[in-house]
Amino acid sequence: MHSPTTRAARVGRVLQLTLEGVAGATLFGMMLLTTADVTGRYFFNSPILGAVELTQLMLAALVFLSLPVVCWRQEHISVDLLDAFFPARLIWVREVLVNLLVTAALWMMAQRVWALAERAFEWGDVTEFLRIPRGYLIGLIAVMLLLSALLTLARAVLYLLEGLKVVKQGGPLSPSTKGGGTHD
Repeated sequence: MHSPTTRAARVGRVLQLTLEGVAGATLFGMMLLTTADVTGRYFFNSPILGAVELTQLMLAALVFLSLPVVCWRQEHISVDLLDAFFPARLIWVREVLVNLLVTAALWMMAQRVWALAERAFEWGDVTEFLRIPRGYLIGLIAVMLLLSALLTLARAVLYLLEGLKVVKQGGPLSPSTKGGGTHD
């Protein structure tokens, strides 16, 4: 029988691998598109029409597909200005507060971006050259922001549970384990 923590770790790992795989495929697609466009432009005087638009859309997707993984691993840029003020035994308090603040910010952004996606669909907003509906990309961004918010909230809960010694520190979901990320 697997514990809920072990199951959650497996689900998290599958989610992480899926997002990394889709982001990697998007990056690979950008590379192929750019290579084909440059080759066509310089050797055959025939660039790929709409390559710039596609690259812009793929880059935006790449950034936001990577955001949940970055949030879960806590690999985002951080400045440790408060380290001197927090005793080592209370770092978990700081981490709970920081993760809750990030959760709130991501949640508000997700709501606003979702509203923008709905508006893009209502107005029939499309890209200038290829006429690709923008609402799908904006919706993807909103969903990734929401997923990132949920993951930072999970981080806050884990820090809280470990700080209160409800769960064992260093467990499979612990921020202190390999791949869990720490602030440097």
